Amino acid sequence: MNRQLLLLALCQGLFLTNNVVFIAINGLVGLSLAPQGWMATLPVMGYVVGSALSTGPVARMQRHIGRRRSFQFGLVVAAMAAAVCAYAVTTRNFPLLVAATLVAGFYNANAALYRFAGPELVATGMKERAISLVLAGGILGAFAGPNLANATRSLLTVPFAASYLSLVAVAIVGLVAVSVIRFPEHVAPKPGASTGRPLGEIVRQPVFIVAVAAAALGYGVMNLLMAATPIAMARCGLPFSDAALVLEWHVLGMFVPGFFTGHLVRRFGVLPIMATGVVLNAVCIAVALSGVELMQFLVALFVLGVGWNFLYIGGTTLVTEAYRPEEKNKAQGAMDFCVFTTMAFTSFASGALVTTQGWTWLNLGSLPAVALMAGGIVWMTMSRRRAAARASAPQRPSAA
Repeated sequence: MNRQLLLLALCQGLFLTNNVVFIAINGLVGLSLAPQGWMATLPVMGYVVGSALSTGPVARMQRHIGRRRSFQFGLVVAAMAAAVCAYAVTTRNFPLLVAATLVAGFYNANAALYRFAGPELVATGMKERAISLVLAGGILGAFAGPNLANATRSLLTVPFAASYLSLVAVAIVGLVAVSVIRFPEHVAPKPGASTGRPLGEIVRQPVFIVAVAAAALGYGVMNLLMAATPIAMARCGLPFSDAALVLEWHVLGMFVPGFFTGHLVRRFGVLPIMATGVVLNAVCIAVALSGVELMQFLVALFVLGVGWNFLYIGGTTLVTEAYRPEEKNKAQGAMDFCVFTTMAFTSFASGALVTTQGWTWLNLGSLPAVALMAGGIVWMTMSRRRAAARASAPQRPSAA
């Protein structure tokens, strides 16, 4: 953990503070402003749709102007979007709130690449631990996000307006931190310089498909359940302070394992860790279906967070096997596009399902995604075992 990686982990923590506050309040604000209940999570959906739409521009920006300037621009957008969100909720302008969260997605697409920037700040051979340690910075968001939302929700006359304004300050702190990180010197590509294989060839590789499916579906299941939790708990008569506590433990589950997930990947292999993440997703659903008391929500969301950590770090590590250095920007952008597109769908489905079908059917609806992840990991495991067996089999001598 060198100084540069520590600062990047801080930026990740501030990024997660922003995201957790958004998750904690956007659904509730949407529920109070939306013309129909099923539209409650449209502000959450706007954030991830904006992220998906921004993955291509962000990838090109990082390729042409480098990590630091791209990250700085994303933080400026974050501050401006949070200010507009505060104005929208103050004026009860639901379309403006959704539009502001859409723009805020540009920051999300930028900051999601912090995890890929981590390996560039450490020695070769430490990429798993660098990815893991950067994501572990999200622990700051676990504490700061829910408590910031809870402490600021009633500071102004309009509920949650101050919560959005607090995110302006969070973005400014992030801007200062990212500005002092010494990223590797950026060399802008020369006109006509090779960018490696076509993107279509990269994404058709089985290793890319399995890695991205695990990361995207793991994020999708997590987002489906997490975005609906504050609404579901409110409908069960639980106070917002309980929802903030559940989200705090959920984010702890997401990022505390970051201190050792990289070590586990190096010791046991990436696919067994990803498989463990799938099992934890199934455990989460089982606990969630067992009741609607505070403890069931807390345990289910904590286990869900750990499962997400194993799948996301595992998928991020696995996908690095699918591209060459000159292909990193477009490959990483393609992965995040898939992740954010899945999150956009689940953000909308989350609000629609929890307000029309209830918490039980929401959880049952996530089972097909869990089954798909399990199938992909099992298939990749068997394929690698067969390839290893063929490589180690003795060659038959040719006939004289």
